[in-house]
Amino acid sequence: MVDSKQTEGMLITPSSPWEPFRSRAFAILWVVTVISNIGTWMNDVGAGWLMASLDPSPVAVSLVQAATTLPVFLFALLAGALADMFDRRKLLIVVNVVMAATATAFALLVYLDAATPTVLIGVTFILGTCAAFVAPAWQAIVPSLVPRHALQSAIALNSTGINVSRAIGPALAGVLIFSVGIYAPFALNAISFIGIILALFLWRMTPESGSALPREHVIPAIVAGVRYALHSAPLKATLIRAVSFFLFASAYWALLPLIAKTSLGGDARSYGILVGAVGVGAVLGALLLPKLRRRFGPDIIAMAGTLGTACVLVVFAIVPNLMAAAAGSLLAGASWIGVLSTLNSSVQTALPSWVRARGLSVFITVFFGAMSLGSIVWGQVAQTVGIPAALIIAAVGALILIPITWRMKLGQGEKLDLAPSAHWPSPVVVHENAHERSPVMTMIAYQVPLENHQRFLELTKVLSHARKRSGAYSWGIMQDAEHPDRFSEYFLETSWLNHLRHHERVSGADRIIQDEIRGLLAPDITPVVTHLLGVKMPPKSKAGLWKGSDK
Repeated sequence: MVDSKQTEGMLITPSSPWEPFRSRAFAILWVVTVISNIGTWMNDVGAGWLMASLDPSPVAVSLVQAATTLPVFLFALLAGALADMFDRRKLLIVVNVVMAATATAFALLVYLDAATPTVLIGVTFILGTCAAFVAPAWQAIVPSLVPRHALQSAIALNSTGINVSRAIGPALAGVLIFSVGIYAPFALNAISFIGIILALFLWRMTPESGSALPREHVIPAIVAGVRYALHSAPLKATLIRAVSFFLFASAYWALLPLIAKTSLGGDARSYGILVGAVGVGAVLGALLLPKLRRRFGPDIIAMAGTLGTACVLVVFAIVPNLMAAAAGSLLAGASWIGVLSTLNSSVQTALPSWVRARGLSVFITVFFGAMSLGSIVWGQVAQTVGIPAALIIAAVGALILIPITWRMKLGQGEKLDLAPSAHWPSPVVVHENAHERSPVMTMIAYQVPLENHQRFLELTKVLSHARKRSGAYSWGIMQDAEHPDRFSEYFLETSWLNHLRHHERVSGADRIIQDEIRGLLAPDITPVVTHLLGVKMPPKSKAGLWKGSDK
């Protein structure tokens, strides 16, 4: 029987997928976010079509997609650190106000027929930068909006909302461009920010119980997030799989305006139909995804989504027909949501709360970095060999990487207990200025019988990654030359304050490894822990002797 609750690193399916709507704050923010996302999709379609009209070269059109995704690649890590450090509600308000002002100014320029390719790319870059600061903060506040047992449903509803807006926004933009004018989707995008700004102003966020330690600084916080990603096997596997998919799937998004305009000989309505079909396919895929996930597992779903995307790329390359393209777009949407949702769930289950926004920002950085690089590459390839050949090359590349990355399994964090274990005793320090001393070395002495040496070393290798995930920048294990059954583990941290943070971050999964190591030690002999503080040596005198020396 499945218990209806959540543990860190493991999301348990609640009884009802609609339960998050019982939270008034979640329901209101969900509705205004869908409206805002509809405006964003209208803006994206309008920007792609406007560039196709101003400069129809494949490179110029693909630069619009790159300008949307590149800022997120550049700034997501900073955004994740800020979202973990400061009031996320206030951060979201400020960023949405900036986006509304930018969208309003650009809509006016388009209305006055004063927009140029350079201005279009610049505005797209600014809006993309703002999106970089919204994404990790929004994803990180979701747990504060709903009960713990409803978190997975809330994540699923957010994905559904994104795809509902994707189905409505592009189709609406195509109609508006054809019937009103190219400025219309940009104007409605500016208006769409009003609801979300008002909702954030009225919402009062429940204070979260956090650390009693002082707040981290920005750069060390970013470093801590990246260090966690580098030493988390579940997260690294997910990131590798993400790059292998998004790098080639980006060909579809980068070249879609030209596919509609050049390959299919269509207009703005044709483009809106194709992007809208992607949204419809994504919604349908989201409805089927829970059953498919239970039956096949994350790796099969990700593979099927990659195969579906490759098929769509081939269809666009060899069948210049709007109906076939629309049917392919439905498959593209279902494939896209299948892979994206699976990757996102794999990331969520790999992250403890203390680094959640930063870990998500690493994933977002990889996602948009791959999309930006892919957009630039496929634009250049299409410019050189033509759109159909570029799509075929992308399809082949996606297929080749399936067997290469298959051993990188998704969802490895689902069975890990990443909640703080609080099993480390508080460290004893008698120095009044301990917080000012740097670095800090922690040494643990073990006595291990000879027959347990190999297993002990295997487990300490696993433990080394746990130490580094929680803050250590250097780690090692040494064996006593005189007593071969004695080992000393050591790890270095930048300060005593960071060592105290390490105590708060040790997880239940880490405790299991440490308990297994203790079971390998000599009977009745416990590890001996020693903390060493960095020493500042006195300066030398002019005579080369230490100041204060009487010799």
